[in-house]
Amino acid sequence: MAMVVSGKEAGKGQQQAVPMETGKYVRYTPEQVDALERVYNECPKPSSLKRQQLIRECPILSNIEPKQIKVWFQNRRCREKQRNEASRLQTVNRKLTAMNKLLMEENDRLQKQVSQLVYENGYMRHQLHNPSVATTDTSCESVVTSGQHHHQQNPTPPHPQRDANPAGLLAIAEETVAEFLSKATGTAVDWVQMVGMKPGPDSIGIIAVSHNCSGVAARACGLVSLEPTKVAEILKDRPSWYRDCRSLDVLTVIPAGNGGNIELIYMQTYAPTTLAVARDFWTLRYSTALEDGSLVICERSLTPATGGPAGPPAPNFVRAEMLPSGYLIRPCEGGGSMIHIVDHVDLDPWSVPEVLRPLYESPKILAQKTTIAALRHLTQIAQEISGEVPYGGGRQPAVLRAFSQRLSRGFNDAVNGFSDDGWSLLGSDGVEDVTIAINSSPNKLLGSHANPSALYSTLGGGILCAKASMLLQNVPPAILVRFLREHRSEWADCGVDAYSAASLRANPYAVPGVRASTGFLGSQVILPLAHTAEHEEFLEVIRLEGHGFNQDDVILSRDMYMLQLCSGVEENAVGACAQLVFAPIDESFDDDLPLLPSGFRIIPLDPKTDSPAATRTLDLASMLEIGSGATARSVNETASSTYNLRSVLTIAFQFTYENHLRDNVAAIARQYVRSVVTSVQRVAMAIAPSRPGCQIGVKHPPGSPEAHTLAQWISRSYRAHTGVELFQVDSQANDSLLKLLWHHPDAIVCCSLKASPVFTFSNQAGLDMLETTLIALQDLTLEKILDDNGRKVLCSEFPKIMQQGFSYLPAGISLSSMGRPVSYEQAATWKVLNEEDSPHCLAFMFVNWSFV
Repeated sequence: MAMVVSGKEAGKGQQQAVPMETGKYVRYTPEQVDALERVYNECPKPSSLKRQQLIRECPILSNIEPKQIKVWFQNRRCREKQRNEASRLQTVNRKLTAMNKLLMEENDRLQKQVSQLVYENGYMRHQLHNPSVATTDTSCESVVTSGQHHHQQNPTPPHPQRDANPAGLLAIAEETVAEFLSKATGTAVDWVQMVGMKPGPDSIGIIAVSHNCSGVAARACGLVSLEPTKVAEILKDRPSWYRDCRSLDVLTVIPAGNGGNIELIYMQTYAPTTLAVARDFWTLRYSTALEDGSLVICERSLTPATGGPAGPPAPNFVRAEMLPSGYLIRPCEGGGSMIHIVDHVDLDPWSVPEVLRPLYESPKILAQKTTIAALRHLTQIAQEISGEVPYGGGRQPAVLRAFSQRLSRGFNDAVNGFSDDGWSLLGSDGVEDVTIAINSSPNKLLGSHANPSALYSTLGGGILCAKASMLLQNVPPAILVRFLREHRSEWADCGVDAYSAASLRANPYAVPGVRASTGFLGSQVILPLAHTAEHEEFLEVIRLEGHGFNQDDVILSRDMYMLQLCSGVEENAVGACAQLVFAPIDESFDDDLPLLPSGFRIIPLDPKTDSPAATRTLDLASMLEIGSGATARSVNETASSTYNLRSVLTIAFQFTYENHLRDNVAAIARQYVRSVVTSVQRVAMAIAPSRPGCQIGVKHPPGSPEAHTLAQWISRSYRAHTGVELFQVDSQANDSLLKLLWHHPDAIVCCSLKASPVFTFSNQAGLDMLETTLIALQDLTLEKILDDNGRKVLCSEFPKIMQQGFSYLPAGISLSSMGRPVSYEQAATWKVLNEEDSPHCLAFMFVNWSFV
């Protein structure tokens, strides 16, 4: 059967040939083709009934047989598929061509850098072999000594003092362009490709970070399917994509040549944690067009060294410096843009506690938060415009993106607690582990578009934030955030969730603060809304199924909803911040609903390998001291010398309150955050020995100092009570003891010395016997795993254990957490003593256990 051509492709006025059974051709008229095209746009694959109905309703098609109508739609679908495939291949070809051009330019730049390094190496060899040669000889193009390379890679020539007039600012702008381009396409900075960011047609781009330069710098090259002017417009709107940007004010605009302009900008950024002060920038931004049609947007700080006007004072911020940075945007053949991004800043790391300096000295963190974020945002916008991004919940991508920005911004506001936003500190209870801040401005929660009367009583009220920061050792941030997201019941309290949900309803239930819940939350259901192009961030709604035990638990009997933003769950993303932020919402889920975000943020501390601090763990109190007074204590590493992962965890929870209940809510919020911290520490201890790439639940011994100490106490107490060694080894090093305890064939578990003993530790055999994990172990009690006979024997032997320190229990039956019976030949029980020989816990060793 011959393939036919549609009337639109053949051109208006032309007829379309259709083969008939007699061998002759009947041609479609333009009117007939238009009618068929209209139906095709609505239904590309109509059924037989639909085609017959079409012939009846369209008189102009009455002379066409239903079989021919069917053939027309088949051919039309085939041509549509071929066109789409051809278009896709052309797009891929254009992208590969542009990427190839980008890689060739990058290769040329690297060759220049290699040539320069070879020359410098030869010059240094010459100096070493000829020490009599004067080192002040500057006849060579590049004079390098071992102490000057740092300055050569970051040229900072003295700038003549310039006035704050347009001519002086234009001179600064032109120098900024030259220095920026030398970093973007030249060798002014030693760039090292970032691990895990390989270039390719499906990659975000070519990402590199600085090596041995003043400040920290990151560079990205990539392609986006947006025109250069659109790219420039998006990148200049920094608050729309840079999550750490609190505000950006353009104070002065001065026209310049080539249709460009000079802008004087004051920008404030958020601090990533409660332990540091926020940064601000006073910069000059210059936008111009180059002779080849490329657009340049470059920026640098105005300082006494560069000249120019002084910036506005900000007493609650530390003034950081932006070294020449910016964007080079070049048009691509066939559409789209090729982009070079350079971010180079000096964040004044010496003004923060020593333990937090890696946050301000790591170019990888800068790359993730700023450089890569800009490129990803452009890619996201391009996909939204092209229709590649599916809508979630019937909402436009821009609306969902606004929700993500509001959650992130609200959490940043809570962590920082700026006084000009209305925040003020509340007195502590004598322990400084949790900070309480209050804000009595309703607009802080609702914004100017909402009516606060629905949520605030005539008694008045406000927002209360309880926040804390802690340091984690050998805990991959991605794994921890993933666990917190998937196992909310391990750390959250349903009563607190119910209070937060009720506070956003028109008639919140009247309680003196947060009640102790008498109900429980059922399973949580995750309803995805949206995700970014590379799935590094996703927005979702969490439905918490509620169940109350009595009629008073009306709130707990209702399902509760959380809008949640999760990011950083990819374990291979070097320097990426992992974050879980959520806010209660009601069932209406309006676009302008008020959000009160709470959550967790975990930032990896990228240690410098040449620093002594990278090989030790400091006590939290001494870590936060600045200066020589800080002391350190060394601990044995449980991992290899190349793996020393530390991170800082920031927790912030926000609640509404009425004025007469403020102190009640503050006390319960403080206690709640402490309980969350305890739960997170318990989870962190369980997953601490995992390596990036491992899944939660991988069975390795916990590597914390407390685990090593407990292993030593267990072994020493057993030897003291029985006169024999628990482990037959020559070395009694802490690491060896913990490893031997963990892999001991008999089940060894420890429980607390309380009225209702709970388990606090178990080796691998014990976890297998109880069919549980280190995280869920503390939910088990001793009486739950012993049968009636075992409990009676233990009660009769308990005085002997406490007096003599040791006892044997006869063979018996135990129960796992799943209710399965477990038999054992004998159980040894002994009292574990600490360093002061005081009872710490009870240890049980179940010998030759097996499932019945």
